[in-house]
Amino acid sequence: MPIKVQSNLPAIKVLESENIFVMPDEVALRQDIRPLKILILNLMPTKITTETQLLRLLGNSPLQVDIELLQMASHTSKNTSPHHLTTFYKTFDEIRNQTFDGLIITGAPVEQIPFEEVDYWEELCEIMEWSKHNVYSTFHICWGAQAGLYYHYGIQKYPLEEKLSGIYQHKVLTPFHPLMRGFDDTFVIPHSRYTTVRYEDIKKQLSLEVLAVSEQAGPAVIANKSGRQVFITGHAEYDRETLANEYYRDLNKGIEPNLPCNYFPDDDASLTPPMVWRSNATLLYTNWLNYFVYQATPYDLGELLRKYR
Repeated sequence: MPIKVQSNLPAIKVLESENIFVMPDEVALRQDIRPLKILILNLMPTKITTETQLLRLLGNSPLQVDIELLQMASHTSKNTSPHHLTTFYKTFDEIRNQTFDGLIITGAPVEQIPFEEVDYWEELCEIMEWSKHNVYSTFHICWGAQAGLYYHYGIQKYPLEEKLSGIYQHKVLTPFHPLMRGFDDTFVIPHSRYTTVRYEDIKKQLSLEVLAVSEQAGPAVIANKSGRQVFITGHAEYDRETLANEYYRDLNKGIEPNLPCNYFPDDDASLTPPMVWRSNATLLYTNWLNYFVYQATPYDLGELLRKYR
């Protein structure tokens, strides 16, 4: 999908070098079609990196996607310049009266903090409640998935004995589910977190389905049976070097992390990790956009408010 963004967003140069179709505002205005409206709530500290990762997966197919970036008004970012945020991001108050085909809620490095103690939790709850009637389908990532499962279904997170970090094998449980169409029986994606959700807790919720599970990483792909909520406990969007950068960051902090599992060749951190999950990630996001956004969202987004309020 051609992705429509502001003309000077830093991610554009990277994406164009990879032949990802990025459409500036002035070109999009000349197309007489209704674009898909996708809102990205970016909670990651490295916002520009996360923007690039997500836009890469949302791009490069025939439909136009209109991207809006959202930040938390109740949180001050320490790793992204105020200029970048004020130029490219909006706050919830600026978009609360709009409707969107899809919403992506990213992960955040706060999983060891109780949900209610996260400084922007109240604002996030307001956004998740708003998404029930102003967004057709919401895609939650990692901590964002844990937060969504907790807010919408009361599903708790549990601390792990050590950080889960690496590239993990997953088994598809429901191969004919639209989100899993085209997947092999097993596939890999990265995980990076200190907490988890439990399969037995999810199965108690009759409106939820576990679509893919990992023996080491637990439930990985979860969806509401309506298709309007998707929860991914890993980071399919990660780049080749993301886990390496996190590993070296933790080393520099004196944390003494374990090497990410199944990541560096021969567990040698001096070697370049192979990129073995890009096709899985692309398929996951393409299936979500096709089957749960493009195919399902009403042409008139105003119908969302009339139907779900």
